[in-house]
Amino acid sequence: MAQKGVQLDQETFSCPICLDLLKDPVTIPCGHNYCMDCINSHWDGEDQKPVYSCPQCRKSFATRPELLKNILLAVVLEELKKTGLPAAPAAHCYAGPGDVACDFCNGRKIKASKSCLQCLASYCEQHLQPHYKSPTFKKHKLVEPSEKLQENICSRHDEVMKMFCRTDRKSICYLCSVEEHKGHDTVSAAAEKSERQKELEVSRLNIQQRIQDREKDVKLLQQEVQNINRSADKAVEDSEKMFTELIRLMQKRSSEVKRQVRSQQETEVSGVKEVEEKLQQEIRELKRKDAELKKLSNTEDHNQFIHSYPSLSALSPSTSSIQIRPRRRFDHVTAAVSRVRDKLQDVLRDTWTDVSLTEVDVLLPAAEPKTRAEFLQYSREITLDPNTVHRLLLLSDGNRKVTLTSQQQSYSDHPDRFTDLWQVLSRESLTGRWYWEVEWSEGVFVAVSYKNISRAGRSDDCLFGFNNKSWVLEYDTYNYNFRYNKVRTPVSGPRSSTVGVYLDHSAGILSFYSVSETMTLLHRVQTTFNQPLHAGVCLYYSCFGDFAEFCQLK
Repeated sequence: MAQKGVQLDQETFSCPICLDLLKDPVTIPCGHNYCMDCINSHWDGEDQKPVYSCPQCRKSFATRPELLKNILLAVVLEELKKTGLPAAPAAHCYAGPGDVACDFCNGRKIKASKSCLQCLASYCEQHLQPHYKSPTFKKHKLVEPSEKLQENICSRHDEVMKMFCRTDRKSICYLCSVEEHKGHDTVSAAAEKSERQKELEVSRLNIQQRIQDREKDVKLLQQEVQNINRSADKAVEDSEKMFTELIRLMQKRSSEVKRQVRSQQETEVSGVKEVEEKLQQEIRELKRKDAELKKLSNTEDHNQFIHSYPSLSALSPSTSSIQIRPRRRFDHVTAAVSRVRDKLQDVLRDTWTDVSLTEVDVLLPAAEPKTRAEFLQYSREITLDPNTVHRLLLLSDGNRKVTLTSQQQSYSDHPDRFTDLWQVLSRESLTGRWYWEVEWSEGVFVAVSYKNISRAGRSDDCLFGFNNKSWVLEYDTYNYNFRYNKVRTPVSGPRSSTVGVYLDHSAGILSFYSVSETMTLLHRVQTTFNQPLHAGVCLYYSCFGDFAEFCQLK
């Protein structure tokens, strides 16, 4: 009979304390071996305890054992060192927490490399060799190491569950398929896995496609962030340059005004000083003449008085009287600068909304609101611009209401004013998402328009809805109409004294709603807006007293 060889490796002759090959090996009373220095150091730390113990088996000794060198083991070690020792398994090969251990390793177990579904056991690479070499194990199914092998055993029949019941959606053994699952839709576990594997592949393809789609979206968003940053940096840089130029220009104009005023001041003061000097000279001459006449009047010599009086009484021509104008000489300068300031304030106020209200929409457009509460999330106050209103339109209620009157209003001249059409635009520039409501009477148009729409005259270039710069919903006695670029579109819907307008500028959506207890969509526009918009009102078909009012929404 062949004898089974004894396998020896480095671990067999390693010290359990230092894990290196034994040096000066000693054997303690329980039979375990250690390096002499290692066990002495270990027991030196236990000197304060009443007993000494073995680091491996924890057997205790009342007194510290005497240590003698194990001569036989030392000789064996020396001989084995000459022939060489197989290396012990690397530390990372041993099973640790969370690892599946080999079921056949004695002592410290090595991590399993495979589990067998037939044997219901896990094997390290060494103990797995029979499965590779012996025909007995040829049909065994090897899988990745698993701690859940016992879950493959039927608790009722203690058999491997190789079947699947599709009726009850559970794994079963063969005996289950002919007993309590008899008549059910049963297949082999392999067939069920194959079917589910196809579904899994489809799911994976869908997931991978979605990953690719999302990665493309992420790249687009990252690119959009770069575009936004570049655009913002350029806007800041350009605006700083323009504001610097504007400030430099204002400083230059201020210096020029100051220089002109000071120059005129110097000229005026010089002229006044010259006249003043002449007057002072005349005063001195008159005072001298007065003193001489006083002295002559006191003389007692009649002949001398008569002789001297003709020459002393004669006066030199007098300087013409000076009239000081009762006004400030430089008021016209102050008034001119004040007018410039007011115009500049108007320009900054009218155009600043184009900057301050600009929104950057990076993501896909949000879903259009459905309920009034959802629309009100985007409500903002809109006021009408007095510089655009026709003179027969009266603004009131904080410039939110416009009424057609028979008397012209005393609005100042302004290039933005509608001269012939009863129209008005909002002060606010509309970008991003806006919602507003207008209470109106019959014959009123509610519109949105670019700011550069024409203002002078009655041509189609000025009238809301009759050009490519404005969109309008008309409301008259009979029906609604939507109009853009002269094209009229009849609109049906419930009559209401209030119309709601929703604008998503970046998405190019403009919607009009009839507002009552519910909101009914009247007309929806999908286009591309390439400029900021302004809300507008036209009373083209109205009678005196008809009005439109932008509601205050809470």
